[in-house]
Amino acid sequence: MSLKLLWFVSSQSNLGFLHHGNRSLPCPNLLFQHRAGKGKNQRWKPHFCSLRTHVPGSEGLRRSKVKVTVMSTMAATSSAGEIAMSSEEKVYNVVLKQAALVNKQLRSPRGDVVVPGDLSLLNEAYDRCGEICAEYAKTFYLGTLLMTPERRRAIWAIYVWCRRTDELVDGPNAPHITPTALDRWEARLEDLFNGRPFDMLDAALANTVNKFPVNIQPFKDMIEGMRMDLRKSRYKNFDELYLYCYYVAGTVGLMSVPVMGIAPESLASTESVYNAALALGIANQLTNILRDVGEDAQRGRIYLPQDELAQEGLSDEDIFSGKVTDKWRNFMKKQIKRARMLFHEAEKGVKELNASSRWPCLNC
Repeated sequence: MSLKLLWFVSSQSNLGFLHHGNRSLPCPNLLFQHRAGKGKNQRWKPHFCSLRTHVPGSEGLRRSKVKVTVMSTMAATSSAGEIAMSSEEKVYNVVLKQAALVNKQLRSPRGDVVVPGDLSLLNEAYDRCGEICAEYAKTFYLGTLLMTPERRRAIWAIYVWCRRTDELVDGPNAPHITPTALDRWEARLEDLFNGRPFDMLDAALANTVNKFPVNIQPFKDMIEGMRMDLRKSRYKNFDELYLYCYYVAGTVGLMSVPVMGIAPESLASTESVYNAALALGIANQLTNILRDVGEDAQRGRIYLPQDELAQEGLSDEDIFSGKVTDKWRNFMKKQIKRARMLFHEAEKGVKELNASSRWPCLNC
């Protein structure tokens, strides 16, 4: 199998991409040592230890093993001597599962299943989801109005579930929320996916996940992000922060693509489209983090990579003091650059969406 390095970020982000055909695989912690040379003779030399990983094959979701070389100092190992999976690799496995579900439905489409009950009540449930979306996410709501009615209602149902989940740890009752409460919310989610909604808003989402090939894992992962907020207020490095950003925002991209739909004429792999949606969610969350540094600091939280702060000579005390210094400006420039790169990756996937979803996606 022929593989080539498509691009990689600086050693601070440790994120690269292996390119095979028209498929790109995130390869975190993939570092290459520059070997001297000029012009065409310049090379990037693999260094130190080898790692076996899986990349999508040329057919469907078949995987092929490829040896990749990484810096041994950057790869975490378990007590058994095995190389531990990074956050990007863990998330990519979720992408593969969701893509497989979509491909399965394309081969054997499910029927139009309606949650048992009065159809007028179900329509009322969707309308209520739209009202909540319009009240709390005005710009997003306007973007959804450009979608087809069926897609629009489904996105409203997903948005409302995500908002209710976020409110558990950020809403007025947040001080009273415990891990047990989140466990109950997850059990309720499983009931919903099994066609047993608890209330009308659940019923709208239950109907949505029956109509579209939506997997439960991104929903469960978002709840895991809420659990993380209960127990964690610092992030050692970007790998840790990446996982958090996936939990609370990247998951939304994976929930939404089945509703948006992929263009029938698209030549892109299903997983590459999901990767673009994932990048959009993470980019949005990083942007929110950079915007809300002061607000989060007031709550004793710092959603910034601790190692990168230290590299710029910054500490928690600098964040809490709120002083804007040259060190802070340099740090922020690097964080903004990272977010922009992710937005750029996300834009590539928009053109692969169903034609009726492209413009709304760009404007949401």
